[in-house]
Amino acid sequence: MTATGIGSMPGGDVLASEDDNAREYAEAVRVVLGELPDFAHLPELPGRGAGASMTGRALALVTELGVDLQPAGWRLTGSGSGIDHRRARSLLGRDLDVFEEHAQGLAGPVKVQVCGPWTLAATVEKPRGDKVLADHGARRELAEALALGVADHVADMRRRVPGATEIVVQVDEPALPAVLAAQVPTASGFGKHRAIHPPEASGALETVLSAVTGAGATPVVHCCAGEVPVDLIRGAGARGVAVDLAALRASAYDGVAAALEAGERVLLGVVPTLDPATSLTDKAVADKALRFLDMLGLEPVPGLVLTPGCGLAGASPAWARRALELVASASKHLR
Repeated sequence: MTATGIGSMPGGDVLASEDDNAREYAEAVRVVLGELPDFAHLPELPGRGAGASMTGRALALVTELGVDLQPAGWRLTGSGSGIDHRRARSLLGRDLDVFEEHAQGLAGPVKVQVCGPWTLAATVEKPRGDKVLADHGARRELAEALALGVADHVADMRRRVPGATEIVVQVDEPALPAVLAAQVPTASGFGKHRAIHPPEASGALETVLSAVTGAGATPVVHCCAGEVPVDLIRGAGARGVAVDLAALRASAYDGVAAALEAGERVLLGVVPTLDPATSLTDKAVADKALRFLDMLGLEPVPGLVLTPGCGLAGASPAWARRALELVASASKHLR
């Protein structure tokens, strides 16, 4: 039983210099490694701009498709990649260099995060506009290109952090429930994209999760929505799920319990992502997790991992550090 972060951290500014952003990223790495030595994660600083966003980080791994940044957001191109795509790749490479430098001697699991195929399809546009989600062939190609990129990313992390006992890949799918429920707006904003049926949704997820497994890493799917389709996620090959306890609805409880009983990881978000109005103690955080387990009829199990509810990009630096400290200390209470 341990603790980790979801991914994003405060810091960075799209208008700041490259050196200033580099210093902020190095500080985020030091905070993560200092507070979460038993289960570190590669931090993300989306405040630095589109290339550092969840979408931009995932597209930085995609080399099989041309991508560029337009005023409306990221878009596939019919030709090669634009300068913003190349910048996103360069930024990720520099971040990995910083993490590698500070993670020397690290022993234990290490987690990286990547935007999943359905959230990517719901945010990236086709060359002529509208979301990739609207085109069956385009969304299949994007999932396949992402799978190749993620496999290479795992190999790169294993080379950079040779002491890591396990590479965990957290596939972020905040838009998955909306994709399944036909709640993703069209480009005009006046309509919704058609619902993606569960078999196809599972198939695209399986493409990416199988690539993670094939590369020797452990795939976990993160969804901070209320209606988390845990059974679909596990059926697609995930070895764990990451959820926000404050948002999670009772309909997903059985799926979470089944994952824990099967010995899979459940990353349970138990600490607010924004600075709370009142102070929290590690014992209160541990009690919150225990009450949830009691509701499921379970005892604390090794697969339980405490986390903040979601990413910490909107938090103050002081709260981000405190949030990681709280989940780490609370996990020790549960042991």
